[in-house]
Amino acid sequence: MTKTNRINPKFSTGENNFYQTLRKRTHQYFEENEISVHANSGMVFKTIAMSALYIVPFVLAMTVIVHPFWFWTMWILMGLGASGVGLCVMHDANHGAYSSNSKVNTVLGHVLYLLGGCSAFWKIQHNVLHHTYTNVHDYDEDISRAKILRFSPRAPKKNIHRYQHYYAWPLYCLMTISWITTKEFSQLYEFRDKGLIKGKNTFFKLWVEVVLSKLFYYGLFLALPILILPFNPWFIVLCFISMHLVSGLVLSLVFQPAHVMPDNDFPEFDEDGRLENNWAIHQILTTANFGQNQRFLTWCLGGLNFQIEHHLFPSICHVHYRKLSPIVKQTAEEYQLPYQSEKTWWSAIVKHGHMLRTLAKN
Repeated sequence: MTKTNRINPKFSTGENNFYQTLRKRTHQYFEENEISVHANSGMVFKTIAMSALYIVPFVLAMTVIVHPFWFWTMWILMGLGASGVGLCVMHDANHGAYSSNSKVNTVLGHVLYLLGGCSAFWKIQHNVLHHTYTNVHDYDEDISRAKILRFSPRAPKKNIHRYQHYYAWPLYCLMTISWITTKEFSQLYEFRDKGLIKGKNTFFKLWVEVVLSKLFYYGLFLALPILILPFNPWFIVLCFISMHLVSGLVLSLVFQPAHVMPDNDFPEFDEDGRLENNWAIHQILTTANFGQNQRFLTWCLGGLNFQIEHHLFPSICHVHYRKLSPIVKQTAEEYQLPYQSEKTWWSAIVKHGHMLRTLAKN
């Protein structure tokens, strides 16, 4: 495939009024209920709660915790807090869904610096590539980047993949460790080569941003504790890694069961560089929900157990997804489209495991 096609592949322009109808009904829901598509008071409370789950344990660890076990426990809580901030706050903000004020979205999106990442790279990987070319091998970074794992039947099969349904789970724990170390540096050059970063000035600015962000993150969460706390430096490093193992596993088990599932499609381009369906139908065929009736789970995961609603309406705050889901489901059924959903998060994880095994053998 040529470089031009890699940057600007096309969706089908075939006639289908599914998304037009869905958008009309969704707009009507917000209009009739006189509510904003952005955050509400519940979202503000969640922002404070998730931020506290990340920041308070760190403050306690740096000031009053003297027992090694409880010190380590604080970092485990930080891992859960980091996941919560990423899923519930940063994610909405970087989609422009948190607020109608772009400055608010920018500020909250930059909370990613406190998690070890850069919003500029996240937006390219997630907003541009994943949300546009969901489950398309070699375009969607979420299923294409880790070559040691085979997430698509379109991906080349290697001998090591025969065992991926065993080793995938510990590798999932390394997700954010990769993120805070090498991933964004390699993405800098990969995105430039794909035409997603244009101009030497922009490339240099992003290079400076990623370097400074890493220095800030490691300085605050690793160097500072080692310098001022009485614990062995290697123990502090272990606690820091433990935080990321927890966060990496949680994030992986939210996103992978939403897309790498037996009933999801894995489309590919035809000879003209065109996908079979239009964008909206593409999203509903490649995405699945789970645990829709588990309200506390929805609260904790930033509504990302409603991945179908999120992919169809990424600029709508996640606090509205539960109410939008019956509208999406009804409209999908009217247009004879699937609405895939697992009853629980656990059943989705199990089914994802089955998919890993299928991809390992076929």
